[in-house]
Amino acid sequence: MSKRVVITGMGAVTPIGNNIEEFWKSIKEGKCGIDEITKFDTTEYKVKLAAEIKGLNLEDHFDRKELKRMDNYSHLAIIAAREAMKDSGMNSENTNMERVGIIVSTGIGGLNTIESGTRAYFEKGPSRVPAMYIPMGIVNMAAGNVSIDLGAKGESSSIVTACATGTHSIGTAYRIIKHGYEDAVIAGGTECSITPTGIAGFMNMKALSQSTDKNRASIPFDKERDGFVMGEGSAVLILEELEHAKKRGAKIYAEIVGYGASSDAYHITSPTPDGSGAARALSRAIEDAQISPKEIDYINAHGTSTHLNDVGETKAIKLALGEEAAKNVMVSSTKGNTGHMLGAAGAIEAIVCAKAISDKFVPPTINYKVPDEECDLDIVPNKGRNVEIKYAMSNSLGFGGHNSSIILKKFED
Repeated sequence: MSKRVVITGMGAVTPIGNNIEEFWKSIKEGKCGIDEITKFDTTEYKVKLAAEIKGLNLEDHFDRKELKRMDNYSHLAIIAAREAMKDSGMNSENTNMERVGIIVSTGIGGLNTIESGTRAYFEKGPSRVPAMYIPMGIVNMAAGNVSIDLGAKGESSSIVTACATGTHSIGTAYRIIKHGYEDAVIAGGTECSITPTGIAGFMNMKALSQSTDKNRASIPFDKERDGFVMGEGSAVLILEELEHAKKRGAKIYAEIVGYGASSDAYHITSPTPDGSGAARALSRAIEDAQISPKEIDYINAHGTSTHLNDVGETKAIKLALGEEAAKNVMVSSTKGNTGHMLGAAGAIEAIVCAKAISDKFVPPTINYKVPDEECDLDIVPNKGRNVEIKYAMSNSLGFGGHNSSIILKKFED
């Protein structure tokens, strides 16, 4: 018999707030976290803007040894995971930590470490490459470090699917609990890739916006969009089997009822032009949730602000939901607020859906000005809506043709 899976805790570090309370307040206020890049000199770059984390002092969270032996993407994951665990109230006294899994992933990994270690090699020779170069840079270390920090001893892994990483991680965690393998899973994503090579790589493949106006750079579904804006941060959710959560008196934000994934099998960076690849993931999530497409009230779109993504996702929503339901469903992208947090995007957007359900508020697509006839959905432009939501969907689409979608439901015992 399948188990029911609920969300009992959440934590986040984002460009618009370094905890859940700050983040959600900024979402409701329509705050934009995009500004000029401060991490390095962009004189030789055509891209000048990113969504950096602000006002976070890592020394407040880690001792000197921890600061030196982990890349920043792991630091961010731990901060968010600690907040999520505290929020959930789950601990070794009320939970068997041997049945708590960890699926916390990243799209790129320790790029700061890779850059600095490679620079040391070429400038000073092999003996100057840091001893922790490999364990700091590899992508599984967010999960490993979170496991060690929180004492979670269940299944621990990292699912890396570029920009779909966060949603794949949550979806896989949901299945692990649903089928009884763990009582709870710490799930989410983290990214810290606003670096010289990170920006240069995406810039040279012409994926990033070159706008210098922070309010017109990440503009999902707007006809004038010209690329995404790099973001950074982390987001972690505590997924828990319902009866386990009830037994310890946990508060419940929402229930996860559906997960679907697919592959475009088409192109490394471009989605299938007709949206059919992503539509398969959406349809599978709807089928898993055992609901009708018209029952979905809100979709947090992948909505990157690139031409191909926004048009392709619009087509995917129409294919999966049908024309009538697609016309009526509210769809917004919060990447105008946070930029594109890559491997953390799906996780922070799942949190948006959970908060939208619990707070009865649909966030807007901010900084929207010029309608695009190819993106003719109800994208909740510029102003959020106070409305009750029973079912919310969150979509993520990654380079390599990776598509994933989860469905959250208002909790009803």
